[in-house]
Formats: sequence, C-alpha cells, structure tokens
Amino acid sequence: MAFEFCQRTLPNGLSILAECDPSAHTSAVGFFVRAGARDESLADMGVSHFLEHMMFKGTARRSADDVNREFDEMGASYNAYTSHENTVYYARVLPEYLWRSVDLLCDMLRPALREEDFTVEKKVILEEIGMYNDRPQWRLQDALLEHYFGEHPLGYRVLGTVQSITDLPVSRMRAYFQHHYSPDNITVAAAGRVDFDRLVDELSRLTATWTPSGAARKYDAPLPVERAVSLVDAKLNRHHVAMLCPGPGAQDPRRYAARVLADVLGDSEGSRLYWALVDKGLADEAEFSFMPQDRVGCFLAYASCDVDRAEQVQQTLLSTIDHFVQDIDPAEIARAKNKVATQATLQGESPTGRMRNLGSSWTYLREYLPLDVELSRLMAVTIDDIRTLWRDLPPTPRTIVKLGPR
Repeated sequence: MAFEFCQRTLPNGLSILAECDPSAHTSAVGFFVRAGARDESLADMGVSHFLEHMMFKGTARRSADDVNREFDEMGASYNAYTSHENTVYYARVLPEYLWRSVDLLCDMLRPALREEDFTVEKKVILEEIGMYNDRPQWRLQDALLEHYFGEHPLGYRVLGTVQSITDLPVSRMRAYFQHHYSPDNITVAAAGRVDFDRLVDELSRLTATWTPSGAARKYDAPLPVERAVSLVDAKLNRHHVAMLCPGPGAQDPRRYAARVLADVLGDSEGSRLYWALVDKGLADEAEFSFMPQDRVGCFLAYASCDVDRAEQVQQTLLSTIDHFVQDIDPAEIARAKNKVATQATLQGESPTGRMRNLGSSWTYLREYLPLDVELSRLMAVTIDDIRTLWRDLPPTPRTIVKLGPR
C-alpha cells in the first residue's frame, strides 16, 4: 500500500497528520484528545466520559439536533469513545463531505456546556452506570483495576461512580474541559482521500481562537500488589475469574513480543487456554490479552465457567499461564504472528483503521509507524524474545478477582 504521510504542528500546538491515498473512495478523520480517567481527580471520576456525552449536546452554532442531523445528511459513520487515557471523536465520510465533517467536529469540540443539558445528561450517565453494573464482566473488570492499581488513577472507573457523578458540578467539568481540550493536547489524524494542505488550512482557520494550556499527564508509577479478592452476588449463575499482572507499556519495544505471547496463550480460538479450558468443556470462555498503556502495561486473563468448576478452572488458568513458556514451540509463534499480522493488515486496508492506528501511535509515540514497519517488527519476534519477556516481566505481582454466586 503506497500512502503519503504528512504531518504539521500549528502554532497553537495542534498536531495534524494524515496518510493520503488519492485512490481511496472514503475519508476518515479523528480528533484524539489526550484525556481520560487517568487524568482525573478522585472527586471528578467519570468527568472525561461525561464530557464526551456533552460534546453531542450542542454548541454556540449548533443545537444537539443539528449535530446529529448534519452527520446524517453526510451519510457519516461517526462516534466517540473514552478510555483511561484518551477521548476520541471520529467520522468516516465520502471525500466530498470531509471538510464539512471537519468543521462539525471542530465545532463539537467547543461545546456550549449548558447547565440544563448537563443536568439532563447526568441522568443518562447514571443509567449507563446502572446498566454496566448489571453486567458481571464489567463489574469484574472495574474491581480488578481498582484492586490492582490501588489509589493510582489507572484504577479509576471510566464511567465514574454513582457518587462521583451525582456530586459533580458543571463548573468542575468546564474547568476540566478548559485545561484538557486545548490544541496542544489534541492530535487530528486523517486517512483515505485527503488533501493535506487544505486540511491544514481548514484546521488553522477553525482552531484560530483555541489557546494552548500546557496540559501534561502525571506519570506516578503504579504499585501493584499480590492479592486475591472474592466478590459474591447470589443473583449470578456463572463463576467469573480475572487476573492482572505487569506487561510492557505502549512505548516499550517489547510490545510486539507481548502481542504474540498473548495470542499464543489466550486467543479466543486455538490458544493454550482455549485447548486447556474451552475445548475440554471446563469453561465457556477463557482468554489472555495484552493491555499497553502510556508508559505502563498489563496482561489480563479471564475465564467464566459453571460454579462447581470454579476451583479447577482457576487452577488450570494460572498453571497454564505460569508454565506455558517452558514448552512453547516455534510453530505456535509462527501461527500467532500470522494471525496478528492478518488482523493488522485487514485494519490497515480501511481509511478508518489507518486513521485510528495513526492517531493512536502518534499520541503515544510521537512518531509515524507505517504498516509495513509494524508488520516487519511483529514478524521478527522470536521464541527467545518471548522467553526473555516472560523472564524479565513474569506474571507477578498478580491481582486475582473472583465473582460468583457463592
């Protein structure tokens, strides 16, 4: 795939980058705001996600109905999401609507933040928290992060808690917005059929009044500890168990080995955990995944099973994780690399996938990594790289959380 990579930083600090492909039939653009649950205070937990909702509630130029209607008029595929580290707003459109979508997204990122909208949307957020509390996997994940990271903000809940959202005033949201939604804390990534010079001109005009705030992330190191926690909910009829342990961060060169390791050990099909638990009928689900974050990372293991098999499943899960590297073979590594490379290539064939990869890698690395470079690094992973990673970052200290009816 031959793309032209272009990058520019505006005087106000806004980063703009694009993979331009004149032969593409669509265009994709995303605004990557370096702000998530990790950047909140304990009292403001959930404000990043709440603020994402408020971006769709109207601006000085547009009502909430206008925002959604204009996206629909363009036939856009659009959305937003919030994580522990980023809030992203994006749209995929036909090329003739790219400039209209850029104008709309820029306007959205300067929301009205009216108190009456804030009050109404707060009820929506509280309903969303209630909905997720009814899902065992989400409750388990929230508890796992809280126990693993302790007081570190990576353990905060992205949605916040009922208490933190109920107590949050609009004034604190406005202050959070002013600091974190500054141009020097935002990356705009585009891919597909894009005229980069025009993109820079449009963004220069649309963000001319945006002023930098010098927003900077705190990098206090988390201090995970070895612990096991049991949670009981008599309404459940399945047992769930999850584990977190240290892994490479998003900037760590070992992240390629970590991706391969996670696929060998815990892909949904054909992995060690699949054969040890799912194929044998001990668990209905078993996985092991890699979670790279800004300067820190984790491995996550998860399984769900019948309550009567809880102890056996947990022992098998942990034993497989602890001992798999002793008899790992090159054929497993080769299969995993091919699977991960195929997934990355399929994502890279669409402008939306390239836009997401572009924005994410720039946000974390401040460098451009074309797909062929990523694939070459991935395919260069060896069995010795896997063994060295597991030796240098063994699965400890680990936090284990169990959730079931007894």
